[in-house]
Amino acid sequence: MPLFGYERKEVEKRTGHTSQLGGLKQYQLTDGRAAGVRAVDFRTTRGLEFTVLVDRAMDISEARYKGISLCWRSAAGDAAPGFYDPRGAEWLWTFSGGLLTTCGLTQVGPPHEDDGEDLGLHGRVSTIPAEQIGIREEWAGEHLQLEVSGVVREARLFGPGLEMHRTISTRADSAAVSVRDRIVNVGARPAPLMLLYHINTGFPLLDDESQLILPSTEATPRDAEAEDGKEQWAEMHAPVSGYAEKVYFHTVQADSDGVVTCALINRRLEGGIGLRLRYRLSELPFLTQWKMLGEREYVLGIEPGNCKPVGRNAARAAGELFELPVGEELQMGFELDVVEGDAALDELAREATLK
Repeated sequence: MPLFGYERKEVEKRTGHTSQLGGLKQYQLTDGRAAGVRAVDFRTTRGLEFTVLVDRAMDISEARYKGISLCWRSAAGDAAPGFYDPRGAEWLWTFSGGLLTTCGLTQVGPPHEDDGEDLGLHGRVSTIPAEQIGIREEWAGEHLQLEVSGVVREARLFGPGLEMHRTISTRADSAAVSVRDRIVNVGARPAPLMLLYHINTGFPLLDDESQLILPSTEATPRDAEAEDGKEQWAEMHAPVSGYAEKVYFHTVQADSDGVVTCALINRRLEGGIGLRLRYRLSELPFLTQWKMLGEREYVLGIEPGNCKPVGRNAARAAGELFELPVGEELQMGFELDVVEGDAALDELAREATLK
């Protein structure tokens, strides 16, 4: 797509610095529990803005489209990794929500003991600072490419040695963001690998008339709470006081290219806005839905992963625990983009239902 109607050659004649066309900004947070956290802001000409927290596994905190928040943010807010407590459910004290929180890399799910090891909620990777940071803001053909990369190490002596090589990218003329991970076992022994992308949508994209559209052939409730009202898993409503979370494990279909498309659409919001999620089923065979429509805790999680969030012990018992051999690697990731306007949203709905 030409930038403001011009090809690159003409754009360059009209600009003194690429920051006129979008860009990246590196800085450190300075206030409260987030003080010292390194961050990178992305900004595009299409109105997409989001923040990557380098010291929180390069997860994505705030995200906006034309000033409209795309994500939910928890009351905990952003926090430096030093505040993380691995015990039990203490993870929640540093869970800020945001567009992406990565769960893993060796445990996803509730606290429990596995093989003599006490495992906390959702693992520790989201609280590990990235290293070997690379920043790229340069032309690639007709497009100005914006990219941040880094390595997150979850490793210890006599234990797992996993490296997550993460690249987050977009284009200056785009309303999409790509997250690609390459997980490498650099340790001395095979390591369990559990990774789930905790994508947290929130108000105003999430509202009482929003539509969740998944290519789901079966929605399995996690527990009795989710069993109650399971037929309405796709229906959203206004916040409810005292609401208890509902979690569903979906069996989904991919298109002929092996890609799964999911969507959250709000046709009342600014003439109609939708968030599209795409990923490869071969990379992320499990999809979890977190429906939490309580007052002040109003969030819908759409969570692809290579596991269900049931805990390492339960995954092993079900024969679903993946182990990465020494020296081997695994790649996975997803793409999110914003869609607006009735015609485009109709097409998105057809794409997400494989019609």
